Amino acid sequence: MKRALFAFAFTLAITPAFAQAPPNTADPYANNPDAGKLKFPLAAPAGKDSGAIRTALPGGVNQGPVNEANWKYGPAYTPPADANKIWNPVKLKMMRGEKVTGGTVFATTDPAIYCAMANSGYDFIWTEMQHDARDWEAVARMWRTCPNAKAVPGVRVAYTDEREIQHAMDAGALVLVVPTVRTTEEATLARNWTYFPPLGHRSQGGGQAFEMYGNVPGGYRNTINDNVVLIEMIETLGGVMNAKEIAAIPGVTALFAASGDLGNFSGYAQGSPDYERLINAVHDAAIGAGKRLCGPFAWRDRPDFTCFQNASETAAIARGVAAELGTLKDTQGKPEVGPFAPPKK
Repeated sequence: MKRALFAFAFTLAITPAFAQAPPNTADPYANNPDAGKLKFPLAAPAGKDSGAIRTALPGGVNQGPVNEANWKYGPAYTPPADANKIWNPVKLKMMRGEKVTGGTVFATTDPAIYCAMANSGYDFIWTEMQHDARDWEAVARMWRTCPNAKAVPGVRVAYTDEREIQHAMDAGALVLVVPTVRTTEEATLARNWTYFPPLGHRSQGGGQAFEMYGNVPGGYRNTINDNVVLIEMIETLGGVMNAKEIAAIPGVTALFAASGDLGNFSGYAQGSPDYERLINAVHDAAIGAGKRLCGPFAWRDRPDFTCFQNASETAAIARGVAAELGTLKDTQGKPEVGPFAPPKK
């Protein structure tokens, strides 16, 4: 026993002392061996107005007063020349004029169901946030569970709003659908919150998108503006009136002619001359601007429509079961009594 204790003590004596982790501190120089030595040669002098709002610093590109309207955007986020290929498969197909489909995930928050939909054959998933009450954490969890699924993450946000669109983009959306766009002002705001500068006003604050797409050629921040798909929905008479101008906004990828709400807001049913006139006006605006035209999957054979919203996860399950069972569908036994008995007439 004494020999063992001696050996233990000897080991402690000859083992180098490892410093414990330093205590938490708010001091940024606490563990910096060069504390106080970092220089800021272009910084404003302490306690003095530098006049920077009026006068450029030596070597600056932008001369004169700071002015957002004529500011020359810098090269810090320009992707390298060898990183100019599109990595979003939906954007790639739309640029080629090919048809794309979006399966709707309407109600589920279960990542397993989301991932099953995302790997079932659609081009993107239309995660419904306008007409469903789920929160953004639930959406982000579903998207990050299968980040490399066949269908890329997409979402219809609730409305033109910086918070909604910022959450969608930071969580990893590659297809963004904005509903009930009525004016060019709303359309431009939607574009601004979707795109980083210089095209838009999106804030760079992190989010799981930087992890999901961190290894894309050129980096996520530098290339997402070229890869995101922005679809603006024309659903009202005001939207139809401004559709031509909305389609012409740089950054808008496609217009969506909303089959349900154009009937809701016009008072006319699909197939009637007044309804079809509105759809044709959206059609004309999109093709006139060289943009893609989207609608419900039922319109996949309608001229010039190339991107579509498909049915929900529950409808997909029902269709899949029907295709699998064939003539065996709905051939359950029919007891005469009990909860499974057919209702008596």
